[in-house]
Amino acid sequence: MRNGKKIIATIEARMGSARLPGKVLMPLAGLPSLQRTIERLRRSKYLDDVIVATTTKTHDDDIVKLCEQNSCHYYRGSEDDVLSRVLGAANAYQGDIIVEITGDCPLVDWRHVDYIIDLFFSGKYDYISNATTQSFPTGFDVQIFPTSVLQEVERTTKNPKDREHVSLYIYNHPEKYRLKNWKAKGKMFLPNVWLALDTQKDYEVLADIYEKLIHYRPDFSAEDVVDLLVRERELLEKSLRNIHL
Repeated sequence: MRNGKKIIATIEARMGSARLPGKVLMPLAGLPSLQRTIERLRRSKYLDDVIVATTTKTHDDDIVKLCEQNSCHYYRGSEDDVLSRVLGAANAYQGDIIVEITGDCPLVDWRHVDYIIDLFFSGKYDYISNATTQSFPTGFDVQIFPTSVLQEVERTTKNPKDREHVSLYIYNHPEKYRLKNWKAKGKMFLPNVWLALDTQKDYEVLADIYEKLIHYRPDFSAEDVVDLLVRERELLEKSLRNIHL
């Protein structure tokens, strides 16, 4: 609890990815990617709960099994209406503040999560992210907003894009919501580095990063990842992508 508010992280996860089916259960240093994400978020000092927001499709039963094996709460909702799925998860577990994490970010750093939570409570904000304008590598993405704001969005828009991307409506309406973007500085400013799990090539990069860092420091940081990329130029080059900013 923070200021009397229950803070939850939701992880959007499903097996039906078009480009890389089953990616959330692909192993990273011996454990499924989704399990790695759960473990990293559970290190947060501020999160009261971590909830996997998956779908009602039978092919996502394996995600539910993983959650049960790891004593992780989960919620099953629409595959396409991700907004309603995330909101359903927050409502089911009485979350007042949502930290939205996508299932393709197994390198998410709990330190970033806690920093953004601190930022959120330091002022009057409706939404804070480190990825509204890309400056950190893609894959370190964290977003935070009150459940009440998402409830309002749910009532306001039926646009399929808004429903698919959850917080899209919020950050596309700066005249309506109080927004803040946390911008990377120094060595962390790498907007053209892609460390999200989207393709087989991405998987190979992430698997390499995990193998090289997990044994050295099980709780490796985003900075550790960047330092590794700086040391190993070939790995850095494999992670580069031309991203329209």
